Amino acid sequence: MAVYSRRLQKELMDIKKEGTPVGIEVIQADDFAKWILSVEVLGDTLYKGEKFALMFRFDNQYPISAPAVQFVVDDKYQAPVHPHVYSNGHICASILGNEWSPVLSVVAVCVTIQSMLASCKRKERPPDNDRYVARAPDNPKKTRWDFHDDDV
Repeated sequence: MAVYSRRLQKELMDIKKEGTPVGIEVIQADDFAKWILSVEVLGDTLYKGEKFALMFRFDNQYPISAPAVQFVVDDKYQAPVHPHVYSNGHICASILGNEWSPVLSVVAVCVTIQSMLASCKRKERPPDNDRYVARAPDNPKKTRWDFHDDDV
C-alpha cells in the first residue's frame, strides 16, 4: 500500500473512532482520490446558518504535497462569499500552497477554513473574481496565488 493511501486510511480511521470537530461532517470518503466534508461555521458570524462543502482531491504525493481543496459549487452547495474564496470554489489560503505541511490533516484543513470563515469581517468576493474564474484551471493547485491579505 502506498504512503498516501496508508495516511488517508489512518485519517479516516481516526475520524470514525474520534469523530470530527463540531460543525464538520464527512459527506463522502469512499476512496483515496476524493473526499467531501461539510463545514458549518458556528456562533454569531456572518455565515450563521450556512453550510458549505469542501472537496479534497489527493494525488499519490499526499501528505508531502497538499491536496487540491475547494468549495463544492453545484445545485446543493455554493462557495461562501469571502474575500479569499472565488465563486468557482477556489480558495486562496497559504496553508493550501506554500505553507502546507505534511503534519496537516483533512480535519485540520477543515478547522482552518472554518476559522477563516468565522473571523471574516465582510462578505465580498476577491476583487479579481470574475477575471480569475474565467481563466481558472480545474485544479486550484495549478494557480500561483499571491498571499498578501490576512486582514479579512
